[in-house]
Amino acid sequence: MIVTRVVVTGIGAVSPLGNTFRQSWDALMAGRSGIGEITRIDISEFPWKTAGELRGFDPLTYLSPKEARRLDPFVQYAVAAALMAVEDSGLDFLAVASGDRRPLPLTAGVVIGSSRGGVSTLEREFKRGLSRTSPYVMPSSTVSVAASYVAQKLGIKGHCLGISHACASGASAVGEAFRIIKSGSIPLLMAGGTEAPLCRLCIAGYGSSGALSGRPVRFDGIPETPRPFDMKRDGFVLSEGACILVLEELTHAKRRGARIYGEIVGYGNTVDAYHMTRPDPEGEAAAMIMAIEEAGIAPHEVSYVNAHGTGTPVGDLAEVQSMRRVFGRRSSAIQTSAAKSMTGHMLAASGSMEVAFTFMALRDGIIPPTINLDERDPACDINIVTERRKTEIEFALSSSYGFGGVNAVLVLRRM
Repeated sequence: MIVTRVVVTGIGAVSPLGNTFRQSWDALMAGRSGIGEITRIDISEFPWKTAGELRGFDPLTYLSPKEARRLDPFVQYAVAAALMAVEDSGLDFLAVASGDRRPLPLTAGVVIGSSRGGVSTLEREFKRGLSRTSPYVMPSSTVSVAASYVAQKLGIKGHCLGISHACASGASAVGEAFRIIKSGSIPLLMAGGTEAPLCRLCIAGYGSSGALSGRPVRFDGIPETPRPFDMKRDGFVLSEGACILVLEELTHAKRRGARIYGEIVGYGNTVDAYHMTRPDPEGEAAAMIMAIEEAGIAPHEVSYVNAHGTGTPVGDLAEVQSMRRVFGRRSSAIQTSAAKSMTGHMLAASGSMEVAFTFMALRDGIIPPTINLDERDPACDINIVTERRKTEIEFALSSSYGFGGVNAVLVLRRM
């Protein structure tokens, strides 16, 4: 029996922590928050004042002025992250700068997830007036255009898929790409998540659902939110960004001498079938168990969990309860961290970004801290790492959960 192994050979990202993946990882390791006051839109009538905005991002680094005008930011971010991921991977299948348009054979593809797609474009066009609607509003706002435009920029003509799976979209995209490569049908896929939800509609919508934190930024500019697993947590902070990974079949990667971040060994995808906004610990646990079983390991072999950890009262508690179901008493000892304490919730982009962060933790043997945890909720009695910790990790788990009770979990292995 031929066993197909799937590895990650490239990572690219833009986030509130930095306009490259390396900048974002360095900020995460330093415990530096990317959250600040909302500056891009008028939120004077809203009680929710904070967000994770990209700072200094220039789409013209990656796109022509015409493309930048026509494409929603969620597509711009995906293109930027994808081009950086290709460069990071050492792949040489398209000289973008020189205009070389030689297409890839049908042995490469793109799978990108987004929860909200081009919602900012839709809001802008509606405000402008329907009689003046841009002819690009429909193609620019559809969820699948992030994947198809990345494919267009890279000359990829193989498998292409846009996924919308709420906040689990990015992790689901990576998981589905893993499954496609594992099936033996294609050896290389770009996969990840992208999101640009910082508009009045999203802030009002998430806020009215009770999901957003109402804490302001302190007078000295230091954010005190989000607060995953903290006694005073009051919701997540909405953010934007993108993270794209290059997934390859192992022998394909070795044949070209690629640098390998690590291996994806398991993927769990379940739905709670319970409630539109309230998570069910049983559904989350089922996704974790599915991923662990596919990895062919026992739960006690997982030594690090990159938690979904949004900072909502209900969500964090459900995640802790799901961990107890999977890890038993060991759930209070297994090392856990929550990147969203610094990135905020980038929706689809958080899932793939946290997979990338987990690969770095495996590779470097360092667990990043969780910030804003001043008073731990006694009900959240898990081992949350609050200071950067040096430790060897062989297997790690990254979890993403979303509205509608959708769950996506990946198990990663150090190589």
